[in-house]
Amino acid sequence: MGHVLMENRNGLVVSARLTQASGTAERDACLDMLEDAGANRRITLGGDKNYDVHDFVDTLRSLNVTPHVAQNDTNRKSAIDRRTTRHPGYAVSMRKRKRVEEIFGWLKTVGVMRKTRHRGTQRVGWMFTFSLVAYNLVRMRQMVPAG
Repeated sequence: MGHVLMENRNGLVVSARLTQASGTAERDACLDMLEDAGANRRITLGGDKNYDVHDFVDTLRSLNVTPHVAQNDTNRKSAIDRRTTRHPGYAVSMRKRKRVEEIFGWLKTVGVMRKTRHRGTQRVGWMFTFSLVAYNLVRMRQMVPAG
């Protein structure tokens, strides 16, 4: 499974991981990437309903990270409560989190990651990281004003 930590303002990839698929691989990779990011101030983390788990949300809060995670309240109580959802930044994060799907779409179409040629976590991980570097370079080129 490929995992990406994206910066919301410009849609650049900050960190990436490739892991074996498991029930908690996404959340475990997220915590690893947050440690690597090493933010020295409070940050927010957007995510889909898979991240709405009490243990994960509590861990994020202990790491000084505000969880802007989509609420999963179908037949259960969400771990994201009113102290998070009442702020306007939560609604902004819910709109911006779709940008991470653009990264994976680019990887599959342009970055030749739809069907990998290699086998093994190391080789596929190397290609995944290399493709993400190319993605960042393309994004940065588009951010520079023409002139």
